[in-house]
Amino acid sequence: MNQQSDSLFLEKLEESVRNGTFVKLSLGNYKGNEEALKQLFVKPVVLKNNKMLAFNYRYQTKDIFKNFSEQESIVLIKNYVAEGFNIATLFTTAEEHILEKTVKGGLRLRTKKLEQQKQVVVAHDKQKKRLILAKDNLYLQELGLTGADGVVFKNAQDKYKQINQYIEILSPLIKEFPVGTIKNVVDMGSGKGYLTFALYDYLLNHQQKANVVGVEFRKDMVGLCNAIAQKANFDQLSFVEGTIDSYENDNINLLIALHACDTATDDAIYKGIQANAELIVVAPCCHKQIRREIEKHKAQNDLNFLTKHGIFLERQAEMVTDGLRALILEYFGYKTKVFEFVSDVHTPKNVLVVGIRNKDQGARNKDEILKKINDTKAYFGIGYHHLEKLLNIG
Repeated sequence: MNQQSDSLFLEKLEESVRNGTFVKLSLGNYKGNEEALKQLFVKPVVLKNNKMLAFNYRYQTKDIFKNFSEQESIVLIKNYVAEGFNIATLFTTAEEHILEKTVKGGLRLRTKKLEQQKQVVVAHDKQKKRLILAKDNLYLQELGLTGADGVVFKNAQDKYKQINQYIEILSPLIKEFPVGTIKNVVDMGSGKGYLTFALYDYLLNHQQKANVVGVEFRKDMVGLCNAIAQKANFDQLSFVEGTIDSYENDNINLLIALHACDTATDDAIYKGIQANAELIVVAPCCHKQIRREIEKHKAQNDLNFLTKHGIFLERQAEMVTDGLRALILEYFGYKTKVFEFVSDVHTPKNVLVVGIRNKDQGARNKDEILKKINDTKAYFGIGYHHLEKLLNIG
């Protein structure tokens, strides 16, 4: 092992990091003990005004990213060069250094001057581009998220991020339909209207004006939101007082229900199916109805070792409830997606069930889907699912 080559390479690394000429480092041909690790890439980064190095650990099926101080990074790289990786390539602004382990176990260092000087590209913190902009948005100010200067209040950052995340999720779903398809939107259980306002804003600025209605049973919230809509000149946005199950509208293109409790989510899906809505998006909250059914009938199945524990039973009830909702949507001719989104402290539930109406408006395998619904109910000892009962199937 040529210790001189090893030391010289690490000296070049430390010097480049210290004087700001470090461009990047790649380590390859890994033969160490960490399973499935293939390569390691390192580049400079500035986080919160601190100079650091970003490590990209490339495994066989995934990448893991970690940031370390410059001092910590040098120690880690020394260890990786000493054990594990058999080739290391260091790029500075003016040179390329390649340290390679030979067949006999020694180390060979090759250095060459670069014909063209490289630039150090430091990845700074970047403000994520938001679909809903905080600046010059009157409704965000009226809802208490921003000040008059358009800056998001510190205690409203989570809510602002949450709004943008929902719009980021809805945006590609809406874009699956031709422009002009989404003309009538209903937000079931709109609450203070954060998402309702944001969706109207998004449609207005990215597609077209649409009639958007927020349904909320609290009279004070309805009055507040209508006043803000009027102040913001959102003339096709309105809020109505009522419950999800009492609201009647047969002309819905997009139906949303975020965190409607227990069977209220089923009421919302039912309204969407009845109206032949092109797009149904729900984020369920609470799954008491199916849990009570499972507890009541105590079916004997292969999952008893899990469901005898309350916490596992609760999670199982959530998955079964939403799984059956997806099947029922498919029965009525919807393509379904169920996926997770990153939540915040105000919104602990993190599953979205999406139904996109098929162009032919019908499922070709209804008998097969119905059998799956009935088999699932029998397996878990479920007498009925509220949505199934509303739609009178089974």
